[in-house]
This record gives sequence, C-alpha cells and structure tokens, in this order.
Amino acid sequence: MNTLNKIQQVVSDRIRPALQGHGGDMTITSFSNGILKFKFTGMCSNCPSAWITTEELVKNEILSNVPEVKDVQMEFSVSDELIDMAKKLLNHET
Repeated sequence: MNTLNKIQQVVSDRIRPALQGHGGDMTITSFSNGILKFKFTGMCSNCPSAWITTEELVKNEILSNVPEVKDVQMEFSVSDELIDMAKKLLNHET
C-alpha cells in the first residue's frame, strides 16, 4: 500500500468518524516531501477549535500510523460556495 493510501485509510478509519460526529469532515489537499496538507469541511471548517482538532486528532493519528509523514498542516481557504453567498448578500440577491 502506498503512503497516500495509508493516509486515506487512517482518515477513513480513525479521523473521519469523529469529524462527522460533529457535522464536519476533511479533505486531503496535497502530500509532498513528507508533508500532508488538508482542510476541514462542513462544520469543522468554521470551528474555533480547529487547531486543537488538528493537533490532538488529525496530526497525532497520521503521525502515529503513517511513519512516512513528517508533518501535518491545516490549510485555510474560503469555499467557492461561501464567496458566492457573500456576493449575493452584498448585491442584495437572496
């Protein structure tokens, strides 16, 4: 099994169920040179505890179970849906 498949297995088995229990999820955005980058989706994307979740759940699970990963980093971005919603609100298009 290659490294990305190992990562995806850990996410599916150990991380995703906890995130989905809170109305969220995560997406892997890249894996290069031992660095895994991801972003939270759903309710987790706006959660003030995202840093704690990253350190205590995502990072610990990945680093403990996939030795090829050297670091895990959360990416921040605004979804296209949120940008579209903001534009409609600003233009008074509900």
